[in-house]
Amino acid sequence: MTKPDSTPGSALPFCLVGETGPSLFGLTTADRTRRLMARAGAGRELTVDQASAQAGPVLVVRADAAIDQPLIPLLLSSNRLVLVGEGVDGDVPLAMQVPGPSAATACDVLLGRADSIGGETLDRRKPEDLKADFWKALRKRETPYAFAVSAGNAKAVEWRMFMGTYKGATDLVTKHVWPVPAFHATRYLAPRGITPNMVTTVAAICTVLAFWLFLKGHFATGLVFAWAMTFLDTVDGKLARTTLTSSKWGDVFDHGIDLVHPPFWYIAWALGLGAAGFSWDAVTFWWVIGAILGGYVIQRLFEGIAIKWLGLEIHIWRPVDTLFRQVTARRNPNLVLLTASLLVGRPDWGLIAVAIWTVLCLVLHGLQLMQALAAKRRLGQLTSWMTAR
Repeated sequence: MTKPDSTPGSALPFCLVGETGPSLFGLTTADRTRRLMARAGAGRELTVDQASAQAGPVLVVRADAAIDQPLIPLLLSSNRLVLVGEGVDGDVPLAMQVPGPSAATACDVLLGRADSIGGETLDRRKPEDLKADFWKALRKRETPYAFAVSAGNAKAVEWRMFMGTYKGATDLVTKHVWPVPAFHATRYLAPRGITPNMVTTVAAICTVLAFWLFLKGHFATGLVFAWAMTFLDTVDGKLARTTLTSSKWGDVFDHGIDLVHPPFWYIAWALGLGAAGFSWDAVTFWWVIGAILGGYVIQRLFEGIAIKWLGLEIHIWRPVDTLFRQVTARRNPNLVLLTASLLVGRPDWGLIAVAIWTVLCLVLHGLQLMQALAAKRRLGQLTSWMTAR
């Protein structure tokens, strides 16, 4: 016997058994599992024979399994747990952690050739039994998925995987308009080697073009590029998560653009009104722009205060806060107002509407923050409604 290759939950080795499933977003199920294991800090991949020679624990996973990211740490830290997922013909065991000498028998259990290991009753759990519904990184509450993938369910699994990459608290356009077209775009780009950073670069070009066109008073064309940018902003994140290729630089690149560009669009729109025949006097210009920019900055400060002092994102405290996030004065809801104003031939009204909505949202966010601070003083700690069971 060799010494254990790892300790549970840290560098636990793993082995893949059976045949790999179809490609999902350009990755076979086996390669997807390998990337998930690397991200979770698992140890090296072993063959069944190598695993059987281990004195310590090993995680055995079906090669055709598609397992949601939040479940991987649980599998790496839970001895004798058998993860049960969905297959075309019903529930099937997908993964289990066992002592190395039991790896071959675990392989038989996962592939349907045995029901137990040494006569022991196995702890079979579905994802909904594992209390992993809250994914803090994506600010959402959702039962993780686990599938045995075959040609019969591959597309349905891709759709479930794709929707699983969405944040729980986001704006109404991202949540209700972009999912279907973004799914098809992501599904097309992933197997062709298009990286998320490439998509973000195109989005950045659209951002600059929208700014320049707004500045010249070409609002209709500018909105085409602005909406294209928001669509690509959805696609790059989904592409990164479905292909497991997100990076620190990509995150900074994407979120940096998101944070900086909206104020420049509003200023360009205001300056472009003159070229479109809707000139403002200096007082009106500064009142409107001041309200938009001031409200934008202060709302961002409120969000930072909530994270630092309350220990959670303010948009996931209560269900009403998550609902309000869909329409709060951020880029996409504001673009809806600007687009509507252009459709009625009054682009100046759109910017005034953005200013008014920004101020109203600022007041509401201020009340929201005061309520949260008061609740923390009373309760000692706040928790998101998404963590409740």
